[in-house]
Amino acid sequence: MDLTQGTAEEKNRRAKKMMLWFGIVSLIMGFAGWTSAYIVSSKREDWISDLELPQAFFISTAIIILSSITYFVAKKAVGRNDQKLGTIFLLITLALGILFIVFQFKGFSQMLENGYYFTGPTSNIKMSYVFLIAAVHIAHLVAGLISLLVVMVQQLRGKYMSGDMLGMELGATFWHFLDFLWVYLILFMYFVK
Repeated sequence: MDLTQGTAEEKNRRAKKMMLWFGIVSLIMGFAGWTSAYIVSSKREDWISDLELPQAFFISTAIIILSSITYFVAKKAVGRNDQKLGTIFLLITLALGILFIVFQFKGFSQMLENGYYFTGPTSNIKMSYVFLIAAVHIAHLVAGLISLLVVMVQQLRGKYMSGDMLGMELGATFWHFLDFLWVYLILFMYFVK
């Protein structure tokens, strides 16, 4: 398919989708670098392999998976022109996204209570990576929440309807990516000792 063909609207849609995927690929590369460094560092003598991830991280994992489901339901509802249901599920997704971040910070608190710090004399390299990876993911989830807020405002303004949902599609793709990314990261940190 020739990307230069089509109407101005079709070209605009393709360009926006391509920009989103460029961003996602760059995020994948960044997290691949951090997880690679985690693997390389796990061979160090001072690596402590029996440290447990905080329970709050596993709760937050369930929350973010649920938020992906609610975003999917919202998108399907708007695609059927059920605007009220779509708005309700977007609000639920927003609440779940905020709850995810709350539980991430609870996880940080649990690590601190167990004597694991990001830096300093009582820190260790493994938990420093856990702090770093989780914090960087939170930063990207905040970007996802901002995207979700933009989608919600546009939804409340009546912008989206069946056949005209580009903004919601882009927002949902980014949100699902962040969900998948966290599931990958938590499994990675759990299984790579």
